Amino acid sequence: MATGGASPLRASTATVGGPIEDFHKIRTMNFPRTVLAGHGVLEELPKVCQTLGLASPGGVITGSITQGIAGDRVVHLLQTSGIQVRLILAGDATLDEVARIAAEVERQGIRFLVGVGGGSKIDLAKTVAARQRIPFLSVPTSAAHDGISSPRASLKGSREAFSIEAAVPEAIIADTSILVRAPFRYLAAGCADVISNVTAVLDWQLAHRLRNEDFASSSATLAEFAARGILEHAREIRPGKEESVWIAIRPIIMSGIAMSMAGSSRPSSGSEHLFAHALERIAPGRALHGEVVGLGTIMMAYLHNTDWKGLRTSLQEIGAPTTARAAGVEREEVLTALVNAHTLRPERYTILGDNGLSREAAERLATQTEVL
Repeated sequence: MATGGASPLRASTATVGGPIEDFHKIRTMNFPRTVLAGHGVLEELPKVCQTLGLASPGGVITGSITQGIAGDRVVHLLQTSGIQVRLILAGDATLDEVARIAAEVERQGIRFLVGVGGGSKIDLAKTVAARQRIPFLSVPTSAAHDGISSPRASLKGSREAFSIEAAVPEAIIADTSILVRAPFRYLAAGCADVISNVTAVLDWQLAHRLRNEDFASSSATLAEFAARGILEHAREIRPGKEESVWIAIRPIIMSGIAMSMAGSSRPSSGSEHLFAHALERIAPGRALHGEVVGLGTIMMAYLHNTDWKGLRTSLQEIGAPTTARAAGVEREEVLTALVNAHTLRPERYTILGDNGLSREAAERLATQTEVL
């Protein structure tokens, strides 16, 4: 046994590995514990709640339309299985509505939430759940974007929409027999939103190379895999077919999970989303989010010198708009959005660069890609 000096173990470690440098990176990754997708899976909701150990009472957040589509059914399923729930009818996804619902959740002692509806009702549920630090389950009635599984929510402020961190769903119950009843336009928009992962990942890689931004290849790979799942089956996605929902819903869910893995929206949101958000500020409510993201994807793919024509063809095959007119927006609105897009998130480097596009470059881009 050594009686003085450094211990043999310490000496050996220092010799072999050398000095250990400081390392301070931390990343939290939260994932859904259960994902059910397919025909009639809504019936499994009580069992999922029991498996997750959720305590009563729960709250079901839904809207006046989606209440009849699935909200009342969710309440009935849970109550008949012995789980107490309160129905909460919600309005638009605004900060004021978040505050109102959060106060009601606290007053009634609600211990978990189920969001039943399209994007806005699920955004409200996940935001309130994050604020109250309670579990949240996602039960979509349409699949217009990957928000049904992502950890971000889109809310309206006093003047404009913005995106914030929210809760990751403990479970996702995507019943294709319900989703197929939504207007096909929503599903096509959801597919366009996932296709945009192609340009989002290219932007992320560019930021990694030029700005040394952290890049997670696992998250990027999953986002690209989700996009391929739509692109490779674009011709099979048709209105009124539950099989089409089955094809699309899994990539849509995976796209949201990719963001949870990355700890940011980077895998699924790049320059194409900056364009879309800029256009939505100029022309709010004119088109669905995924529809304008699709337009942005075509143009940003052109700037990245990737297969923009192939992406456009896939969007056309699905039935998503590929021109400003088809999306219901004006020429000048598209050009203004292109010029201003880079200002929305200056900390997020994309193919648009720090200075963005000039008016002439924007017009040339939109014309060359036949968006105008």
